[in-house]
Amino acid sequence: MTLLRQPNARWFHKTDMNLFLQASRECEVDDLARMETVRRLGSEKPVVIFSKSNCCISHAIKMLIRSFGANPTVCELDHHPKGRDIENALLTLGCNPSVPAVFIGKLFVGGSTEVLSLNIRGKLKPLLIEANAIWM
Repeated sequence: MTLLRQPNARWFHKTDMNLFLQASRECEVDDLARMETVRRLGSEKPVVIFSKSNCCISHAIKMLIRSFGANPTVCELDHHPKGRDIENALLTLGCNPSVPAVFIGKLFVGGSTEVLSLNIRGKLKPLLIEANAIWM
């Protein structure tokens, strides 16, 4: 059995990956534009969090990252004019649920599970330092 790793840290069987690639090729132009918007917004600052103002998990992730001294750029999707489009793009990237979605150092880290896992393994702080989000 051949397993391939997706950038969003999920493992797929090779046949699943082929279906994923085929679906990616069939994306509408609008989907590609949405994903480009997410990529551009995610790469503007050292730490970018896509969130919703009423999401308690998003709040916890923002507080965790701030506890290291970082000042993340927060994009509240329920207040953003293109919030629905951005949320759809995040779902397309594999972020389910769509928020929180965290970019550190211009790279998509993932959602709350991935961020908490990095923190537990002691890898979140070095990642924030490498991204110049905090100085030590």
